[in-house]
Amino acid sequence: MSGRHRFIGPIVALAIAAALSLPGMAHALEVKRVKLDNGMIVLISPQHNLPMVTAALAFDAGARRDPKGKEGLARLTADSIMEGTRTMSAEELNRKVDFLGSAMDVGAGSDYATASFTSLKRYWRDTLKLLAGVLTQPGLRDDDIARKQAEQIAAIKAAEEEPGYVAQTTFLKQVFGDGSPYGHLPDGTVDTVQQLSAQDVRNFYHEFYRPEGTVAAVAGDIEPDEVIKALREELAPLKGAVAPQRPQPLAPIGPGAHVTAINRDVAQANIILGFGGIARSNPDYYKLQVMNYILGGGGFASRLMKEVRSKAGLVYSIASFFQAALFPGSFQVVLETKNKSANEAIAMVLAQMRRIQESPVSDAEIESAKKFLIGSFPLKLDTQNSIVQFLLQVQIYGLGLDYIDKYPGYIRAVTKEDVQKVAREYLHPDSYILVAVANQSEAGIKVANGAPPSAKQ
Repeated sequence: MSGRHRFIGPIVALAIAAALSLPGMAHALEVKRVKLDNGMIVLISPQHNLPMVTAALAFDAGARRDPKGKEGLARLTADSIMEGTRTMSAEELNRKVDFLGSAMDVGAGSDYATASFTSLKRYWRDTLKLLAGVLTQPGLRDDDIARKQAEQIAAIKAAEEEPGYVAQTTFLKQVFGDGSPYGHLPDGTVDTVQQLSAQDVRNFYHEFYRPEGTVAAVAGDIEPDEVIKALREELAPLKGAVAPQRPQPLAPIGPGAHVTAINRDVAQANIILGFGGIARSNPDYYKLQVMNYILGGGGFASRLMKEVRSKAGLVYSIASFFQAALFPGSFQVVLETKNKSANEAIAMVLAQMRRIQESPVSDAEIESAKKFLIGSFPLKLDTQNSIVQFLLQVQIYGLGLDYIDKYPGYIRAVTKEDVQKVAREYLHPDSYILVAVANQSEAGIKVANGAPPSAKQ
């Protein structure tokens, strides 16, 4: 194949309907989508209102790629990449970035590792060159990796003092199982990170920081052809593709409450109740958005907030959400309550799940949910960074470049019957996992049959 890039499609105008327009964003969002010869997909949106440029590259190098027993490796690799190049120390790199007045970062989430920068228009090419340097020729020196490893361990130890963090890590392990792609937070654990070697980091980089399938998104005061040329030149050393990863099916949860009670001397209980959820590609995603907004995702407009917090006064905070990612994620209800109120709050959460399954939601509830979800959608496009993140999701999850036009229709099409149907299919108030970090002598968290569980110290 020649060195010329191959176009997938022409410049695509994504017209934002007047009802969705923000001040200053009534114009179409112009996006050019290109596939380079190395397999990288590039989406570019010229934004000439500010002399700035923001870019991000999503590599298939997230925490779901961590090998079993090496959880935290993707995060350590991403952090270590930022420690300079083969010929430039971290200190020198930071000085150059600061001199340009730019911001630059490489980090790893659950699904992808993201390398990004923001700069003034006049310095975007120089900033890209610095970012490309760490991506194509990272130093990955033993001492630098050891320092980042120590920082990661210290951060985990500090986080383990927070009840909410402990509840989340325990819940993920219970829902997904040990060694599952989503069974751990990207930081890993103290034990797994301590066992990582510098060679593990170098191996992970070489295996997963490859261009084919990587998505780059750029928004700002630039011309698309300039960006394409710059990316081709600066990232030319990257070669190859990452082997596809097969999703692991979630094991079904048996009937009843599966409780893990972690005993801590805390004033309020941190509780997570939930089960397996959906992938972003699930065709019921939009129906679930509406259903969950009514149940617990709509802040003070949601039933959980109204019933459990405002009326009963049992919780400090409560919310529900689906973690819809590349593979099926989880559904969670997260709440904080007084230890003595824990069992009553849990019972009310389960009652609200059953209520939305058994009776149709009201006309007012569904119309309010739709109005908010449609009306807040343009906030995904109110800054260069939000446009870049939006474009990454459009490509990664296969939403299509006409997604802006289609999204309002997806939400408007949801009916009260749809809400009840997906509530019955995806909510499981009689088969769930419960993690409670609480003062167990006060909370007395109970399982389905009313017997107190064995508290973990």
